[in-house]
Amino acid sequence: MEDAPQENHKEEADAAKAEGNALYKQRKFDEAIAAYEKAWNLNKDITYLNNRAAAEFEKGDYDAAIATCEKAIDEGRDMRADYTLIAKSFARLGNTYLKKDDLPNAVKYFDKSLTEHRTPDVLNKLRATQREIKVREANAYVDPEKAEAARLEGKEYFTKGDWPNAVKAYTEMIKRAPEDARGYSNRAAALAKLLSFPDAIQDCNLAIEKDPNFIRAYIRKATAQLAMREYSKCMETLNEARDKDSALGGKNIHEIDQLLNKAISSRFQAIEGETPEQTMERVSKDPEIVSILQDPVMQGILGQARDNPAALQEHMKNPDVNKKINMLIAAGVIRTR
Repeated sequence: MEDAPQENHKEEADAAKAEGNALYKQRKFDEAIAAYEKAWNLNKDITYLNNRAAAEFEKGDYDAAIATCEKAIDEGRDMRADYTLIAKSFARLGNTYLKKDDLPNAVKYFDKSLTEHRTPDVLNKLRATQREIKVREANAYVDPEKAEAARLEGKEYFTKGDWPNAVKAYTEMIKRAPEDARGYSNRAAALAKLLSFPDAIQDCNLAIEKDPNFIRAYIRKATAQLAMREYSKCMETLNEARDKDSALGGKNIHEIDQLLNKAISSRFQAIEGETPEQTMERVSKDPEIVSILQDPVMQGILGQARDNPAALQEHMKNPDVNKKINMLIAAGVIRTR
């Protein structure tokens, strides 16, 4: 006598599935697996195989979970199962390979799952796994000795004036020693020679992030900002560099001050075709100049200096006042002769 049509077993299969779910919640995974297998044998619905794979996964039997997921996918294709169920099988394969620390296969199956049916959870797992692969590849590439060799190679190219190859060598140095601020700063110097000032500034920022006391990176950043005529930003960078360098012994103060004076004078110099009156009018509207002239303390100092010029020299011993006075001198607000 032939078996009854499979649909007649669905109710019995769902009961076995419900029993499996209860056992799964109690963490009785072997019993749950047996219940899901019973459900599958009664009614060919890959939901039961997906549930069985989940129990095998939680049990820690990852190879069994992989085999069950692969079976669910093959059987599901044959019976034209709902794509969301096949997507779940692929996602569970991805999770299982992730647990086995097999990241390339995890990416492969998360991607296959998304091809069947896109869900935010699987998409996030795919992206996180791809990021982790990149991090591991980068970490595996780190090699201090090869970083030093790349640095010396970059220095040689830089000295010869071969800026593109210097950039390549310093890029290799950065990959080999990503925490060494010198790589970013050196590449910034080469990029500046190629007139790639925004990229140079970005590299200087990275160098400063790695080592906030790396004064050379501040100076290179300011030089690039000066070339881009970002005078206010350049001065901010140099003032920050000056404060840090002073705390470290002041070895670079002279170079910083020279660059600062150049930035100040460039900021307020006449634009081509501009009359002296127009220059003065533009300068008088500069927000920083307006702020200095409206400062009550500075108003008192300037008033005192008009009656006693020697008093100005005394006030300029204060670094903050010195900075503001030099700004007014550069702007032509205070005339020294």
